[in-house]
Amino acid sequence: MDSIDNITLNFSDQNIFFLNLSLAFIMFGVALNLTPRDFKLVLLQPRSVLAGVLSQFLVLPFLTFIIVFIVEPYPSMALGMFMVAACPGGNISNFMSMVSRGNIALSVSLTAVSSVAAIFLTPINFAFWAGLYSPTAELLKQINMDFWGAFQTIVSILGLPILLGMLFRYKFPNIALRIHSFMHYSSLIIFAGIVIMAFSANLDLFLSKIYLVLFIVFAHNGIALFSGYQMGLLFKLPEQDRRTLAIETGIQNSGLGLILIFAFFDGLGGMALVAAWWGIWHILSGLTISYYWKNKFIVNPKSA
Repeated sequence: MDSIDNITLNFSDQNIFFLNLSLAFIMFGVALNLTPRDFKLVLLQPRSVLAGVLSQFLVLPFLTFIIVFIVEPYPSMALGMFMVAACPGGNISNFMSMVSRGNIALSVSLTAVSSVAAIFLTPINFAFWAGLYSPTAELLKQINMDFWGAFQTIVSILGLPILLGMLFRYKFPNIALRIHSFMHYSSLIIFAGIVIMAFSANLDLFLSKIYLVLFIVFAHNGIALFSGYQMGLLFKLPEQDRRTLAIETGIQNSGLGLILIFAFFDGLGGMALVAAWWGIWHILSGLTISYYWKNKFIVNPKSA
C-alpha cells in the first residue's frame, strides 16, 4: 500500500475552476449580510474581536503545531492540519452562533475581519508553522509552493467576492436581504457538493485511507472548539461571546484549504483527506454543540 505522502488525488482543471467558483459564490452570499458597521465592532467591542482574531490566527495554529509535534502524523497529514488551522472561520459559523444563542453581531464581525485578514495571514501562517516542523518543511521544499500564486487565489475567492457582495448590499439593500437567506442556507449544500465533487473520482482511495485521519481530525477540531471557548474565559467575556469564539475557532473554511491543496499541492493525499474530513466533521460537531447550547439557559449573559 502506497504511503499517504506519495498519493495524489485526481482533480481536473475544470473541477478546480468550479471549486473556485463555488467558494466565491459562498463568500459573496456571506458578504450580503456584511456592512461597514460590522467592521466598526472592532472599535465598539475591541476585547471580544481581539480575542476572536487571536484565537483563530495565533492560538489555533500554535496548538496545531503542538499536536503535530506530539502525535507526529504523516508529513502530508501534518501539512493538511497546518492548512486548515491557517484558514479563516467557516461560512456557516454565523448560523451556528445564532442556533447556540451566541453573540451573532460578534460572529458576523469576526467573519468580516477574519476573511479580510486571511488574505494576508493564511499564506503567512501556513508557511511559518509548516516551516517550523522539520518533516513538513522538507516536504514544502520538495513541492516548492508558489506563495504568490496562493495569495492571488485567496484574493480572488475571498477578497473580491466579499467586496462585491458588500457593494451589492450597499447598492441594492432590499434585494440583498431577500436573497441572503437563500444563499446562506444553500451554502451548506454547495459545500457538501464541493467535498463530494472532490472525492467522487477518488472514492476507493478515500475509503482506503480515511481511517488514518479520523481520530486526528476529531481531536484537532475538539481542541479548536475548546480553545476558542477558553479564550473567551481568559478575556473574561460573557457566555454568549465565549460560545461564538468557540464556534468561530472550530468552524474553519476548509473549502478554501481544499482549493489551495488541489491548486498548489496537486491534491496531495494526506492534505486533501484532512481538509475534506474536517469539512464534513466540523459541520456535525458544530451543529451538535450549537443545539446543546441552544437548550442550555444563560442566567445572566453579561456576567456569565
